[in-house]
Amino acid sequence: MSERRVLVIDDEAGLRHTLQLILRSEGYSVLTAEDGEHGLRVAQEETPDLILCDIRMPRLDGLGFLARYAEAGGQALVIMMSAYGTMETAMEAMRHGAYDYISKPFNADEVLLTLRKAEEREQLQREVTRLRRQVGEVEGFSGVVGRSPGMREVLELASRVAQYPSTVLITGESGTGKEAIARGLHAASPRRAHPFVAVNCGAIPENLLESELFGHEKGAFTGADRAREGLMQEAHEGTLFLDEIGELPLSLQVKLLRVLQERRVRRVGGSTEQPVDVRVVAATARDLLEEVRGGRFRDDLFYRINVVHLHLPPLRARVQDIPLLAEHFYRRHAERLGIAARELPRELIPVLTAYSWPGNVRELENVVERALILSGGAMTPESLPQHVREGAPPLPLTDDAGDLSVKRRLPALEKELIIRALRQTGGNRTRAADLLELSVRALSYKIRDYGLE
Repeated sequence: MSERRVLVIDDEAGLRHTLQLILRSEGYSVLTAEDGEHGLRVAQEETPDLILCDIRMPRLDGLGFLARYAEAGGQALVIMMSAYGTMETAMEAMRHGAYDYISKPFNADEVLLTLRKAEEREQLQREVTRLRRQVGEVEGFSGVVGRSPGMREVLELASRVAQYPSTVLITGESGTGKEAIARGLHAASPRRAHPFVAVNCGAIPENLLESELFGHEKGAFTGADRAREGLMQEAHEGTLFLDEIGELPLSLQVKLLRVLQERRVRRVGGSTEQPVDVRVVAATARDLLEEVRGGRFRDDLFYRINVVHLHLPPLRARVQDIPLLAEHFYRRHAERLGIAARELPRELIPVLTAYSWPGNVRELENVVERALILSGGAMTPESLPQHVREGAPPLPLTDDAGDLSVKRRLPALEKELIIRALRQTGGNRTRAADLLELSVRALSYKIRDYGLE
């Protein structure tokens, strides 16, 4: 391995000499500059791996160097130094793109420890880049982040079936990324140039769902002042994604089955059928076999949509994916929010991987976005919500802390969430359902089952 190159920028000759001795004794190759202007020239000519830069200097200070170095496309991690250190100064430096900050006077161990942390960060970033390329090799699924064995298995199977028009059923807990896989199936298929149409079967009122799916003729019902194509026809030659298909009413299950069998659609109020060429991908967080046994889902429709089954493991079962996902969300939201951020702070990884993520990938994304906003890009473990730092769910599951049965404790958690959502919305079921990410119909069933009416 070649020597690591460190550029030291400081107007104090004595400090530059001291740092040269410390760093060279540890095998680093050291470059020096006496101010920010000189430092910019050296950085551009010599491309160091790491930079130690003073904040207060003549001609061009440290913050000015950071801004101009970033504008010039500099890639080295920059660590700021100052004898006038305050938390505000540190935060300002990190908002301008600095990796870390150390206060003068410092000892050799502090400098070397900070440099080693920066090198570990750089190594992690290279690994993330490599893995991002590896995931992107599965054509069409570059938007799906995952390297764990479970996700690799899903991606490999999905890439094989994408070429065929067969119906696919995607299962998994809420927030595991079922729609991302559905979009990947479409992008990797011969239908990619045609529409991808998504519909949440639990989000549309039952009396409107048939018209939404199959369309209607003028005068078919009150308010139908013109004929309208349904989502099935909008997706012609493309892909129709039926999310939460377990919420589909039994009456519509019969009609959907017929469309899938005959490839023809009859609009509400219509007397003729029209051919439709659509590839259906369905998804659900429910156990459809259990729904079939309970008479809530037709077995013939189940077998029709379950030609190929893709099951997405929950995030707690693919801990290897958490750093990669967190880095992905960190960069995406930093760019969207206009926050200067280079990569996810490494010290967050043990905290994030210790938490169980009951809300899966969606919860992880929300936590990263929130922490970015509150920290202004300078994220630390303290930027994360308390329940994530403590590695425990945010709600008490039951009064019996010694009961570790998932089967017994999950209903208590679900009931508590429903109570909180109803309280927060003043009893408005539609708004509560939105907060809970349930259909109004599913929420009504659960309210009745838990005796909350």
